Amino acid sequence: MNIAYFLLPKNRVAYLYDDCTFRQGLEKMRHHGYTAIPVITRTGQYLGTVSEGDFLWRILSEQSCSMKELEHLQVRDILQTCNNYPSVRITVTMEELLQSAMNQNFIPVVDDSGSFIGIVTRKDIIRYFAEEKGAVSPLQKIV
Repeated sequence: MNIAYFLLPKNRVAYLYDDCTFRQGLEKMRHHGYTAIPVITRTGQYLGTVSEGDFLWRILSEQSCSMKELEHLQVRDILQTCNNYPSVRITVTMEELLQSAMNQNFIPVVDDSGSFIGIVTRKDIIRYFAEEKGAVSPLQKIV
């Protein structure tokens, strides 16, 4: 199965640029209600995923917790210290995608040049395997 069928394209996904400020990153995550968000360069290269925990740990590692004083930090500064979610290529198999989904809520997808093209959600992966095994009734597919 081609994972492109499950791909939520970049233009429908919230993401951060690596040069966004600490505050901009937190505000975007809060606005969308996300606990983790992909980070890309201005040229579209996927760099990693930053989570609420990554922001929290960075705040705790700073001498001051003032948001004003944290304005000098950029999202790329947080990425250097956090445990990143690996991306996959569009050619990945569903079984490989399932392995990634065990550790991530979503899986960032890149093209052959490493450019971010979208995400596949854990929910869609679980739904695929449930339908494949016949565990989901036709009525549940509608929801």
